[in-house]
Amino acid sequence: MTDQKNLILAIALSLAILLGFQFLFPAPKPTPAPQQQATTTSTASPQAPTAIGSAAQAPMDRAQALAQTSRVKIDAPRLHGSINLTGGRIDDVTLRDYRETVDPNSPEIVLLTPLGGPSPYYADYGWAPADPSVVVPGANTVWTADRQTLTPDAPVVLRWDNGQGLVFERTISVDANFMFTVVQRVVNNTDKPVQLAPYGRVLRFGTPVTQGYFVLHEGPYGVFNGTLDEKTYKDVQDDKAIRHSTTGGWLGFTDKYWLAALIPDQSVKVDTQFLHQSDGEGRYLATYQADPVTVAPGQTVDSTGRLFAGAKEVDLIGSYAETLNITKFDFAIDFGWFWFLTKPFFKVLAWIHSLVGNFGVAILIFTLALKLLFYPLADKSYRSMAKMKALQPEMVKLRERYADDRAKQQQELMALYKREKVNPAAGCLPILIQIPVFFALYKVLLVTIEMRHAPFFGWVHDLSAPDPTTLFNLFGLIPWAPPAMLMIGAWPLIMGVTMFLQQKLNPAPADPVQAKVFMLLPVVFTFMLAHFPVGLVVYWAWNNTLTILQQWSIMKRMHVKISGGVEEGAESPVAPPSVTRKKNGSGDAKAPAAPKGPVTRKPAGRKG
Repeated sequence: MTDQKNLILAIALSLAILLGFQFLFPAPKPTPAPQQQATTTSTASPQAPTAIGSAAQAPMDRAQALAQTSRVKIDAPRLHGSINLTGGRIDDVTLRDYRETVDPNSPEIVLLTPLGGPSPYYADYGWAPADPSVVVPGANTVWTADRQTLTPDAPVVLRWDNGQGLVFERTISVDANFMFTVVQRVVNNTDKPVQLAPYGRVLRFGTPVTQGYFVLHEGPYGVFNGTLDEKTYKDVQDDKAIRHSTTGGWLGFTDKYWLAALIPDQSVKVDTQFLHQSDGEGRYLATYQADPVTVAPGQTVDSTGRLFAGAKEVDLIGSYAETLNITKFDFAIDFGWFWFLTKPFFKVLAWIHSLVGNFGVAILIFTLALKLLFYPLADKSYRSMAKMKALQPEMVKLRERYADDRAKQQQELMALYKREKVNPAAGCLPILIQIPVFFALYKVLLVTIEMRHAPFFGWVHDLSAPDPTTLFNLFGLIPWAPPAMLMIGAWPLIMGVTMFLQQKLNPAPADPVQAKVFMLLPVVFTFMLAHFPVGLVVYWAWNNTLTILQQWSIMKRMHVKISGGVEEGAESPVAPPSVTRKKNGSGDAKAPAAPKGPVTRKPAGRKG
């Protein structure tokens, strides 16, 4: 085993972990409890409507679809939109704080959209009757409203009379962020009791295009009996119906940054379903239904549910989980298996950002703090690497001397390491430390909306996106858009240069093949990281720079030359063994004696 094999193995392992872990070892799907796998609603129970319906035969644009029905305007600090009085649906929500691009004048993010428009996506609530003859409000019911605008200070009350003695009311309120509260109420003015089961639904038309990251979940998911269950749209297509029974929790559909989730009363047992129907287009439904309640004559019964429709902001989601006692609502943000690193990393970065006002600068400060935290370990590792670099000439001589005897060569190398107290694997330690840091920061940049459109300096306007520049059009000077594989921006190039300079400080492989592999690594990493979030590339380049400064400082103190060996006139840090050559009678040099121990090299200018 050569002195470089451990380092090559560590780098290969790093690449495998960074690029292949989530693909090769996906998170195991939680196995539902038996009561979750069974359909819990008896044949005598009321059934919420499961027909998803279909979009208009001639699809309109969104504005035309909104104009087809009477509406109550939504005017909240962070939401625009409206409630459709036909069906009482929440089907028009846009996010005031988020734009489609980094241009502040680009359109607001559209989350929910009505039937008739492109890709309908909406929420509705209702009552399922035990007796089919009881008329309840449905998709075509036209409600009356007590006001024209819904604000956080003024809830809207929708009302509808079925003409048979039952009066239905729906009070909808919204807070200052993204949470709707829906209180359904039914008044029984008949002389007979009725049984009704409250339900809530989110319906989504069309199979969304997901980004396809193995480390990021997009699609149906929820928490059932305290367990997060993540499904893909393909899972729902294949299974047709995925059912759970739960007390507490939530369910809905998530995109990378946006979420529409139903949150039933956390103290009430509900039956939930993910359904798929298709007549050429994908249509999906997430629904919950509580047990039926009996409404006696003259009695009023109500049921409360909530709808989250907005951005998955870490602190906001966490505050809802705590203040509203929503079971594991913080799991809505996919911090992954390494949440114990990813979540604290985000918290620290967010705190630094609150002080400096720039997430890119926060990454630089955070990296520096990590360097200081691991300084003792890294210092020991870099000292060992400096000793290895000083021993490089002696190691080359040993390999040449025992070129035909690999076993003896390894034996002598190990003896040299032991004699000089050098650990050839010490260089792996900084890489092994960097792996979890790299992955955790990658997750933070990928899944947290706080990093979306977060600027750095110069040309970087979004730390969560790849570097927008490319070497192959001279960083914008040539009016040409290269293909994706040639999008090698300035920051990836900076990272590649720092990686190359860092390699020059490390002991060079004696094996020519290994040397070529190491020489190519900066190029490989430059192309690979060019398509990663630029915030991650900034971290890597800055981390390399700090490592270079630390290694250079240690080598300077130990008088180790950058090119290898020891500075002339300086005390050797490892005292390489001397080799004495004496002339024989013919003038030829005798074969060098095997080294017996370290001998301190005297300063230049003195004769021994």
